[in-house]
Amino acid sequence: MTVRKNQANLTSAEKQAFVNAVLTLKSTGRYDPYVTTHNAFIMSDTDSGDRVGHRSPSFLPWHRQYLIQFERDLQSVDPSVSIPYWDWTADRTAGSSLWAPNFLGGTGRSRDGQVTDGPFAFSTGNWTLNVRTDSRTFLRRALGGGGRPLPTRAEADSVLALAAYDAAPWNSGSEGFRNHLEGWRGVNLHNRVHVWVGGQMATGVSPNDPVFWMHHAFVDKLWADWQALHPSSPYLPAAGTANVVDLNDTMRPWNNVTPAALLDHTPHYTYA
Repeated sequence: MTVRKNQANLTSAEKQAFVNAVLTLKSTGRYDPYVTTHNAFIMSDTDSGDRVGHRSPSFLPWHRQYLIQFERDLQSVDPSVSIPYWDWTADRTAGSSLWAPNFLGGTGRSRDGQVTDGPFAFSTGNWTLNVRTDSRTFLRRALGGGGRPLPTRAEADSVLALAAYDAAPWNSGSEGFRNHLEGWRGVNLHNRVHVWVGGQMATGVSPNDPVFWMHHAFVDKLWADWQALHPSSPYLPAAGTANVVDLNDTMRPWNNVTPAALLDHTPHYTYA
């Protein structure tokens, strides 16, 4: 069984194994398609079909499937690897362990945001950005430069206390757990973290920064925690809703996966 661990508790060997697997996917051309996919589904409305990846009820199951697929690719390189989660309510500074040179590297330099240390620095020759929103081919960050601090545990708990999963109009104006976790209403959890990291994490090509996976693993863990706290609160909407993914509708780009099939994460992984 795959166990996703808090990144703060990883051994040096576990950190290196994760980094090596990510770099292998990158060097073999299997990483960039994830960036392309995310960028295609970042907006709430696309040219065809229902809202899927963001600003809609399927934000959480869509990313759950996305992480499962990525984790399987990592494990095809090294079966011991899982996606660590970054508890940004606890590791809330640029000095936290995940930003060390032996793991993800730190913030970017002041003049252009370029990350210059760690395994994903452009200077290593191993991390050139091919899917991007501008001409810059290097990883950028501006840790803490977004103006607001990372969410606190109390803020996360306030969102976990919300009883309903989602509500009409099923978009960025909705009340409910999903939209408050995603960050369009209330204390703003998920979105605020993307902005805090800055650089590519603040764009549609955010998976260019490997911290994306750790961030979304924690978002997914919060969903799992919410499910445990509210076992009688179902995924909504259930059926017959225009322009969004209902419980038993399939989600693009997979077209064979429904939210209903992803409500229980335990067949795929557990959280330490």
